[in-house]
Amino acid sequence: MTSAPNRPFITAKWAQTLDGRAAAADGSSQWITGAEARADVHRRRAAADAILVGTGTVLADDPSLTARTPAGELLVPSQEQPVPVVVGRREIPSGAKLLEHPRLGHPLGTSGTPVAEPIRLTGDDLAADLEHLKALGIHSVFVEGGPTIVSALIRAGLVDEVLVYVAPALLGGPRLALNDIGANSIADIRRLHVTETLQLGADLLIRATTVVPKEER
Repeated sequence: MTSAPNRPFITAKWAQTLDGRAAAADGSSQWITGAEARADVHRRRAAADAILVGTGTVLADDPSLTARTPAGELLVPSQEQPVPVVVGRREIPSGAKLLEHPRLGHPLGTSGTPVAEPIRLTGDDLAADLEHLKALGIHSVFVEGGPTIVSALIRAGLVDEVLVYVAPALLGGPRLALNDIGANSIADIRRLHVTETLQLGADLLIRATTVVPKEER
């Protein structure tokens, strides 16, 4: 697992229908995929140093941002849970679940300083934000979305691998899994290298790494 030396390794994850939708037209999205796929997500969350979402996801879904078992118990101890990271300037509601995250109160990195609250990033300069996370001792980040922040990271060339959980279902409508990623023509297409495909119940996981254009190598 390698990334740019000045930032963490970034994994972007999303779940979608076969026609590329991440939610229904009314915004509901739980659950597109089945229990096996969700359990796989939590196992991969547990291996990351941090979970990153945008404020839109916090406001819409009130996520816990923890790694849990199917029964709802912590998959790894509190001090090993991924650190919650939120990108954006909107306020986090006082009753948000992530404010009670079990990782809070435990040291981060080698400094020994406890994590008192979720790490906040403005999103104004995503590259600088990720450099800040690396400086804090965070070496791997699991990006849970939503589409706005995932698309922005891909557009900026800051994603190292993607995990796409595809449900054999159709939704239609406007709620796409990705927004603008800067590909205005086929010449701008973002090519990926598939490293793993995995059947999870009725769903399919496609794991792929980004391909760096020859001129950037």
